[in-house]
Amino acid sequence: MPLLVNGERIDLARPTGDLIRAYPHLEEKAKLLRSQPARIVEPKGLLYVQQREFAVTTPKDGSVSVLGSDDATTCHIVVLRHTGSGATCLTHCDGSDTEAEVSLIMGSVKSFSNTTGYGRLEVHLAGGFNDDRQLSQKLTNQLLRAFDLQPDDVHLVTFCVTELNDREEKDIHFPIIYGIAVNVKTAEIFPATFPEKGPDEDLRSAHVLTGAPLTNIYDAKMEQLHIGPYFWRPFPHVDFWLEQDDKQILQNLSTSPLAEPPHFVSHIRSTLTFLKEHPFPSRSLFPDRKPRIYKKNKEGLWEQVCSGKI
Repeated sequence: MPLLVNGERIDLARPTGDLIRAYPHLEEKAKLLRSQPARIVEPKGLLYVQQREFAVTTPKDGSVSVLGSDDATTCHIVVLRHTGSGATCLTHCDGSDTEAEVSLIMGSVKSFSNTTGYGRLEVHLAGGFNDDRQLSQKLTNQLLRAFDLQPDDVHLVTFCVTELNDREEKDIHFPIIYGIAVNVKTAEIFPATFPEKGPDEDLRSAHVLTGAPLTNIYDAKMEQLHIGPYFWRPFPHVDFWLEQDDKQILQNLSTSPLAEPPHFVSHIRSTLTFLKEHPFPSRSLFPDRKPRIYKKNKEGLWEQVCSGKI
């Protein structure tokens, strides 16, 4: 079954510019989203999703009320929601295996929506910009195609990607929105930034940098965040990369060096340092092969309940 806008199947043979012209309300909605200043989302009640992670929950969740992710340049942030059950998934896609990732998040939302005889699946896309290598455009096209291949009808509601999320300054292009959040209780989607990206920020980033597939990090039934167990081989040339200056790291380890947020290099250095300290995670991080498990405490913050060492 197809990807729909206003009940009509999208013609994916046409360029996305035609899609925008055919459905001007998508552009209006994108304009409205872009015009909102990014809200600072505090850690209380937040589940932060990193690149190549996803999380799904429902309005009944007593621990998590907001899903969010940021630091997307060429990446796209996807929110998939079932309007009947309220089951909501947020993921941060980078184009590594888009078709498989979309199938995964579709299955995760549907697993909470099987008993609901009403409602529909709605998708919201944000992120990307007019980058030199056209990686954003490629990812936009991949996501549209992947949703169009699903066995269920999916309704495209928000389309704030690539050319609709682009600004130009001194001939350099930047994204307007780098991050979004969704309130799982109210379904509100808004531009957002997050002072806290944990728990286990370096561990989770290391998992991505070593080539991880898209990973589900949340058990909504237990209201628990599960990190790992993750395993990787010693990161190649880690000492070489740690010796490089900021410019070299930016040029070589970013898909869009001119558009990265200011903390990009310090984040990469921190992740590389973590990989150097833990070349064999099966020994130092997950000797018991069990995940690190977190639950929200009374203050609404993540607290570890069971784990290996770190």
